[in-house]
Amino acid sequence: MKGRILKICMLLAVFVALSATAFAQDDAQRFIKRKVAIGRFSNETQYGKGLFYDKENDPMRKQALDILSTRLASTGKFILLEREDLDVLVKEAGEMNKIGADYIILGSITEFGRKTEGEQHLFSNTKTQTVEAAVTIRLVEVASGLIIYSEEAKGYAETSAKQTMGLGGTAGFDATLSDKAISAAISQLVENIINKCTDKPWRSYLLSVDDGSYIIGGGATQGLRVGDTFNVYRKGKSVKNPQTGMMIELPGTKMGKVTIAAMAGDTPESEISICTYDGQAIDAANLENYYILND
Repeated sequence: MKGRILKICMLLAVFVALSATAFAQDDAQRFIKRKVAIGRFSNETQYGKGLFYDKENDPMRKQALDILSTRLASTGKFILLEREDLDVLVKEAGEMNKIGADYIILGSITEFGRKTEGEQHLFSNTKTQTVEAAVTIRLVEVASGLIIYSEEAKGYAETSAKQTMGLGGTAGFDATLSDKAISAAISQLVENIINKCTDKPWRSYLLSVDDGSYIIGGGATQGLRVGDTFNVYRKGKSVKNPQTGMMIELPGTKMGKVTIAAMAGDTPESEISICTYDGQAIDAANLENYYILND
């Protein structure tokens, strides 16, 4: 009897140890998704622009926007938001936080060219189509309004056809080369976008304080869970940097911690987390002076 009890106890100990390891691994792999607003993606080249060119319906602009969205979505690290009124919001002072995102991506197709070359021989001929595209990306941090990453990348795509004694393939106009060249350029930039967005800790804000409940932005879609704990900071003083002429925010003061007790909301943009708070007193009338970090 004692031997059976001992064996059961040992099995329970192994189960607890394995469960603890599984939970630890799960926490290590967890990632809080960043909200990214993909703003304008413009075509700065003259390719395909005629008398009746419509900037809003530029096919290359839409190609680049779709490719970038697909690449970022496939990483599983972002919640993508489209903002048709982004330019208006950015131009208006103090409106950056109304975008509802952690970062804004602005892109441009800065170069695009297509050429066709061929070689004619006695018994054979070769035709090669080549497309080259250059894409520039700027990544803006909403909290500070600063451009934290900017880079240009170039992509190439080509197709060839060869005929010998009238036999072999033919190379007509290949419209897919545009997609391939733009995609190749964007693919070079995606990893850097991911690294820049994830280098900094996830940030949120206090939205409301009511009867001892502290409501912050963010929810299950981003990867938050009931029981998660985050630090609360009071914003540092804003000072002007004489070297750049820009206003910068000094490091904040840690006030305490919030712990998620419940969640609500139907979409990534409307999700909230209801928390308990432990720490120094917070001025409920000036919640804009505080922020949340998962540092």
